[in-house]
Amino acid sequence: MALIAATRLFPAAGWRALAPDWFPRDARVFQILFLAALLAAGVLVRDFSVQPLQIALTFAAGTATQAFWLDRLGLQQKGFLSAIVTCCGVSLLLRSDALWAHPLIAALAMSSKFVLRTGGKHVYNPANLGVIAAITLLPGTWVSPGQWGSDLALAVWLIALGSIVTGRARRIDISWVFLGAYLGIVALRVLLLGQSWAVWWHQLGSGALLLFAFFMISDPMTIPNRPGA
Repeated sequence: MALIAATRLFPAAGWRALAPDWFPRDARVFQILFLAALLAAGVLVRDFSVQPLQIALTFAAGTATQAFWLDRLGLQQKGFLSAIVTCCGVSLLLRSDALWAHPLIAALAMSSKFVLRTGGKHVYNPANLGVIAAITLLPGTWVSPGQWGSDLALAVWLIALGSIVTGRARRIDISWVFLGAYLGIVALRVLLLGQSWAVWWHQLGSGALLLFAFFMISDPMTIPNRPGA
C-alpha cells in the first residue's frame, strides 16, 4: 500500500509541469538520446561485444518492419520513434556470434507490437520480448549484465533523475516503485542470510537493473492505465 501511495504523491503530470518549454514533449525523444549515448559509450569506451554492423542491421530491420506494418495497417502517421527505441534496446542488451541474430530479433520485436495486442496496447515490451526469444531459441546468443560497470550505472542514475525533473518520461512512478520493491526484497534477503551489505550496494549499482527499470517496464504502451494498478 505504501508503494501505491507513493505513486499518488508524485504523479507524472506534476513532474512534466517542471520541464522547460524548449524540451521535446514526446518522452521517446529523450529516451532515444539517452539510449543512443549509452550505446555509443558502451561500444567506444567499454568495448561492448557488439559489432557496428550488427547495430546497423538491427536498425535497418527494425525500421523496415515498422514501415511494413504501418503501411499494411494504414498507420503511416505513427512514425518511427518507437522502432528506434526498440532497436536501441536490442543493440544494448543482446549479444550474438552471428550477424543475422540481431536483425531477426529486431524484426520479431517490432512485429510483436502489432500482433500481440489487447485493449489498444501491445502486451509485451518489444525489446524485452525479442531478447528473451533470442536467448531461448537462438544458439550463440546471450546477455551480459556485468558489461555496464559502476561508472555507467552512475550515469544512468543521473539521467534517470534528470528525467524526473524534466518530466519527460511518462509514468516514471512505475520505475521508482519497481526499484523500491526490488531493492527492499534484496535488503530483506541480505538480512535473512546474514550477508554483507555490499551485496545490496552491488545491486543498486547494476546498470542492467536501472536500464530495465527506467526504459523497459516504464514503456507507456505496456504499463497499467491507472497508477493504482
